[in-house]
Amino acid sequence: MREWVTVPTAAGMRADAWLSEQLPEASRTQVRDLLAEGALLRNGRPCRKGERIVPAARYVLLHEPKPVALAPNAALPLNVIYTDDALIAVSKPAGMNCQPNAPTEQDTLANALLVQWPELSGIGDGPLTCGILHRIDRDTSGLVLAARTQQVYSAMRKQFSAHTIEKHYWALAEGNIHTPGRLEHWLAHNPRCPGRMIDASQWQNIKRPMRAETAFRPTQTVRIAGRVFTLLDVSIRTGVTHQIRAQLSLAGMPILGDRRYGGFLPAGFERHFLHAASIVFTHPKTGQACSLKAPLTPELEALLNAYGARKGTTLC
Repeated sequence: MREWVTVPTAAGMRADAWLSEQLPEASRTQVRDLLAEGALLRNGRPCRKGERIVPAARYVLLHEPKPVALAPNAALPLNVIYTDDALIAVSKPAGMNCQPNAPTEQDTLANALLVQWPELSGIGDGPLTCGILHRIDRDTSGLVLAARTQQVYSAMRKQFSAHTIEKHYWALAEGNIHTPGRLEHWLAHNPRCPGRMIDASQWQNIKRPMRAETAFRPTQTVRIAGRVFTLLDVSIRTGVTHQIRAQLSLAGMPILGDRRYGGFLPAGFERHFLHAASIVFTHPKTGQACSLKAPLTPELEALLNAYGARKGTTLC
């Protein structure tokens, strides 16, 4: 059993958000379950998740969150790019989430990693993290890093937070783009359309906008169904949700196949053309610069080949 007397700065917070702060080791699902069970009491009565925190109130948690254990799934594809005693790098296929939203999910990258590295289940900032250091969208393919120890996880997360890790992506964006460019926005979750990011400067009363910077370099153009697209080498150091997709769309260059952000969807192509191609970081144990790359997936190569893209394009 745990007990707190709330401070004035917590006043007005939703109970689920406040409890998540008190239990950083718990997942959102665990917090939601605790509140649904009536395990959090405020001045002796059950507290609901949507309630607002009252200052100087006595909150009691009747029991700890139930343990969470993800199940390994050997049926999932796992393309390992690199591994050592500190890190694992894989190339994730499109159509797979990096991490589950609930312990019952069994079709994520985390479930695939646990087959070869069951010790990952205890690594990260939550029970569903499984050592995964950063996430890419479900329909984005390419490089994802995972840490093999908690110490390595913490060291690498510091590099991500300091924006010293550089990631390159391939993006096929609409338009005949001639010159390199840089995009800067303050992005935020759309309060009217969950799952979509917006330019916070165009809205009023947006809470917690996130600064996003995206640089791009055009490499070649292709014509698809009468439209011109440019293959971009995109680099980012920040890591905001949907960053590349949202910023290119805001700049009038939506990614091919990205229906959420206005991208054109050619017949027979069921994903967006965004691929995490390389990552450059400082190795947490050796201190040396480390650069890893993941080739385009077969379906992306096939699309480019079908429309006459030049061979041999390389990232900068």
